[in-house]
Amino acid sequence: MTTRQKYNLAIIVFTVPTLLFFSLIVVYPIMQTFYRSFFDWDGLSPATFIGFDNFTRLLDDDDFWVSLKNGLIFAFVLVIYQMLLGTVLAISMSNKKLRGRKFFKTAYFVPVVLSGVVVSQLWIAIYNSDGGLINSIFAALGFGYQQGWLSDQHASIWAVSFSNAWHYLGIHIVLIYAAIKSIPEQLYEAAKIDGASFWRSHWKITIPLLSETYKFCLIIAITGGLNAFQDMYVMTNGGPGNITYTFTFMMYKAAFRSGEYGYGSAAATVLVLECLLFTILINRFIARNKISY
Repeated sequence: MTTRQKYNLAIIVFTVPTLLFFSLIVVYPIMQTFYRSFFDWDGLSPATFIGFDNFTRLLDDDDFWVSLKNGLIFAFVLVIYQMLLGTVLAISMSNKKLRGRKFFKTAYFVPVVLSGVVVSQLWIAIYNSDGGLINSIFAALGFGYQQGWLSDQHASIWAVSFSNAWHYLGIHIVLIYAAIKSIPEQLYEAAKIDGASFWRSHWKITIPLLSETYKFCLIIAITGGLNAFQDMYVMTNGGPGNITYTFTFMMYKAAFRSGEYGYGSAAATVLVLECLLFTILINRFIARNKISY
């Protein structure tokens, strides 16, 4: 056997099992969901083929448009909060003059390892309209402003989105911090010799060189927002009314509460296509030219 044949065999041995496993747990369920979206099915009795009726029904469903809007709001909050604040905190922790860097690196990641239910209950207490932390702070400062953060039709989705953004901020800090540490120190030394300040050096050097990292962070932030479920399930149960519905919550309600698995599969299919569309657009237009140093 030639060296080339051995190389190809090694590729097959190491990649085929992974691809089969990935297909089994990811590709096959997605294809099944897409297939079931064309049927009227309650999960038990024989399914009835109805073509695109489930998708037509989706477009006429008010919950669909609310879910679409909320998914975009959720993704927007995650992108702005996690990427902007994550960048500032990661750059700050890269400063060798900062005292307690090890403590901060650990502290910022602690929320990530907490259970989503625990985090949701924490923020329910913070948002509580009667004695919650935020309203108590307003009262202590002498403001008469009091808000039912999780019951207000305008504030609830923003409040739930912020709690999720806080929960997973540590992941973005770690990704961005690791990327910063991979940048050669000589670039910053040269900028310092030229008279650039700490923050100006990072603006001119770090930010441009993090394009690939930002692309990945953007993908997980947007898809994470579009796929949000646990937070609104625990904190608002989709309410008040349908104000905090997302596609995942809509899918859950249709399939597991109403027994309409075909309709739920249609909602899931739209969600997959939406996430796929954003991923393609991000890969197409962001960080197209890889920077090497």
